[in-house]
Amino acid sequence: MAAQPMAAFEAEALPHMDDLFRAAVRMLQDHGKASDAVQEVYLVAWKSFSKYERGTNCKAWLFQILFNVVRHERRNWFKWITGKEEDLAEAQLVAPAPIPDTLTDGNILAALDKLPAQFREALLLVDVEEFSYKEASEILQVPIGTIMSRLNRARGLLRSQLADVARSYGLSAAVQE
Repeated sequence: MAAQPMAAFEAEALPHMDDLFRAAVRMLQDHGKASDAVQEVYLVAWKSFSKYERGTNCKAWLFQILFNVVRHERRNWFKWITGKEEDLAEAQLVAPAPIPDTLTDGNILAALDKLPAQFREALLLVDVEEFSYKEASEILQVPIGTIMSRLNRARGLLRSQLADVARSYGLSAAVQE
């Protein structure tokens, strides 16, 4: 393998590994699966790096690969559980847990983990990873309006899950962005 393509790949792609891993953990809710997913991302990215256009957003390109890898993982998991393909988001709806008296990063992450996958993905890309709506829509391969709708819904669900904690701090739950 030529040293120049390897160096270019390392310079462009490797700085985003921690961001990819954090997002994968939030989506898959399992460190082992997240690690496997990130490895798969880098394998796919390396194999197709010759198609990558230098000067474009490598982080967005890698996140698009990550979301494809995670979707594939979820489809396989869901088919194994049910024996058929259905909308996985419906299967992941869960009742919120009681809200503790103090707000910690753990509380916020737990609330984030309870979001249906499609809402969590949009929120991670836009609010956590700071991708634009356009970039998020390209990564998830959905229209910008869908990204906006999912963000609105995700933020609303988080707000309702964390409302009691906010009140315990003397904040009004009615305050919106």
